[in-house]
Amino acid sequence: MSKNLRISLYILLPLTFWMLSGLFVEEKVIEENEPSGFAMVGIMQSQAEFYNPEISLKATASSERRVDVRAKTSGEVVGIGARQGEFIKKDFVLCSLGVVELNRTEVKSPFSGYIESIVKPGNFIQRGQVCATIIQLNPIIFIAEVPEISIAKVKVGQSVDIDLITGQKVSGVLSFVSKSASPATKTFRIEVEIQNDDRLIKDGLTADLIIKTDKVKAHKISPSILILDDDGKLGVRVTNTENIVEFHEIEIVQDSAEGLRATGIPEGANIIVQGQGFVEEGQYVETTNAGEL
Repeated sequence: MSKNLRISLYILLPLTFWMLSGLFVEEKVIEENEPSGFAMVGIMQSQAEFYNPEISLKATASSERRVDVRAKTSGEVVGIGARQGEFIKKDFVLCSLGVVELNRTEVKSPFSGYIESIVKPGNFIQRGQVCATIIQLNPIIFIAEVPEISIAKVKVGQSVDIDLITGQKVSGVLSFVSKSASPATKTFRIEVEIQNDDRLIKDGLTADLIIKTDKVKAHKISPSILILDDDGKLGVRVTNTENIVEFHEIEIVQDSAEGLRATGIPEGANIIVQGQGFVEEGQYVETTNAGEL
């Protein structure tokens, strides 16, 4: 056997053996999970709850009565019965005048209240001039203005919480809702009458006033899931029982730090909370629980 032939056999025989050995080895098949071709979204089932939407306003305390007590005759003030800031009873003599008409020498308080201002002895006052100004602090009235967009939700008798700038907290009910808007501000005046037996609430104090409007059944949602449709309507996307995407327009009834309260969402709806910006109405999707996407 020639040298060249032997070399050829040395190369050919191992190659032939390697090729034949492959016939007896089971081929390994690697299976890959092929994508379904459908978008995956995260959903959360939402249940509506009864909720009292709140309207927050700025309010001011106002004395129920403020009267300028006027003299019925002219004369020199020869004496006053109390000093500014003191509390007096009804028919208390405020100012005594030195005049000829003795039956009109005394100017009396028409009701019990605080003396806001009073003339000084020695001053001469004309008939009809103010001797003193009296204010009544019990009850006291809180006054606020409701924007016209919210007035339909407000009515007499609704509960109100009031936080005064002094730290005092009181509660009451709406006692008055105006039927006419201010021409300048387009707001409606509302009033809350509060008993002020200890007279700690002063005239003119400011406060935060919260009206608890009538209960509605609303869903609590995150602002991050809101979508605008092609017509510019605000809403959310949900999946129906067949995993088809639907759009539902909503009405926001409360926007707070805890989230939004909204109506217009079907009870028990599967709201899309992840991936809602990448799907469209009428599209079939695969779903998973929120947080697992």
